[in-house]
Amino acid sequence: MTHWTLAARAAKMNPSVIREILKVTEKPGIISLAGGLPSPKTFPVDAFAKACEVVLGHDGASALQYAASEGYGPLREAIAEQLPWDVDPAQVLITTGSQQGLDLVAKVLIDTGSRVLVETPTYLGALQAFTPMEPQVAAVASDDEGVVVDELPAKVGSGADKARFLYVLPNFQNPTGRTMSEARRAALVEKAAALDLPLIEDNPYGDLWFDNPPPRPLTARNPEGCIYLGSFSKVLAPGLRLGYVVAPKAVFPKLLQAKQAADLHTPGFNQRMVAEVLKGGFLDRHVPTIRALYKQQRDAMLAALEREMAGLGVHWNSPQGGMFLWLRLPEGLDATALLPQAVERNVAFVPGAAFYADQADPRTLRLSFVTASAAQIDTGIAALAATIRAAQLA
Repeated sequence: MTHWTLAARAAKMNPSVIREILKVTEKPGIISLAGGLPSPKTFPVDAFAKACEVVLGHDGASALQYAASEGYGPLREAIAEQLPWDVDPAQVLITTGSQQGLDLVAKVLIDTGSRVLVETPTYLGALQAFTPMEPQVAAVASDDEGVVVDELPAKVGSGADKARFLYVLPNFQNPTGRTMSEARRAALVEKAAALDLPLIEDNPYGDLWFDNPPPRPLTARNPEGCIYLGSFSKVLAPGLRLGYVVAPKAVFPKLLQAKQAADLHTPGFNQRMVAEVLKGGFLDRHVPTIRALYKQQRDAMLAALEREMAGLGVHWNSPQGGMFLWLRLPEGLDATALLPQAVERNVAFVPGAAFYADQADPRTLRLSFVTASAAQIDTGIAALAATIRAAQLA
């Protein structure tokens, strides 16, 4: 039998906790409040059917051929035009999902042992993307408005140990649903510039605001000090695996080379279809329908929590957009230990501990409100409350 010797970094790679939890939700009758998937009700199937016909009919051979690693020119131009600062399309790199953008950033900016800063808690997918490069990940204290800026000088390090970047998700963050305030954004950009600390701004949820759009992106305030990651997964469809990176010219060539080595280019057919769908201001008409649906779902979950969790000592936030809500259990309870008990009552959630780079809070958990119906949310939250009540009595 052939013996395979794995790289040392492979030992540090682990399966996604969320993916493992989602396997549990495949059990019949489970109401899943655990997923990170957008609602399939929002997928513009008809628009893509028409775009597919146009793309194949107009220049099908080119759509099916190898293409430039940078991405399809008209799509890069459309992205640059829609962003709220002056972006040169030559600085837009099309990626196979924004997750690939994180992978490329890791390959280009992280050496073994490099210090990397993240929020508390942070996006699990980012930790997974960074881990193979074997960094030293340090969590920066965060509150309801985002990263606590005063913590940065003590965390940034110096010399060879200086942090390569701070990774942040300012809008409707995964997992907490929080949004960084205007004052905090201004302070963060100013402090990062003073510390010569690059920022990686991930913004997959920014268009999913309910009542008011979030403040201007960090990158709009200091384009040369930030790399910006965006995605079409939440506003069109995740199966396209279409994201993008906007990077300073000092970094872009290396990201492009990493992209070429990874997969040569993102599927050109998908890029052309999205470019076709975007014509005529489609997102201006389509995205408001997603916002309306998700706001309705968010409201249903908040109402259910108010009704079912009364007197249990449970705390939660009220996200102003996005897909997630963050909940904290009463003292003495552990969300990971509680999950199997919740599944017995046919409801699933994601324990929050997986989202912490260090010093996890075992009492936290993430709830998604976008894929379950209002009736399912009512039933699921009632089951979760019953689980908490039973655990408190045990």
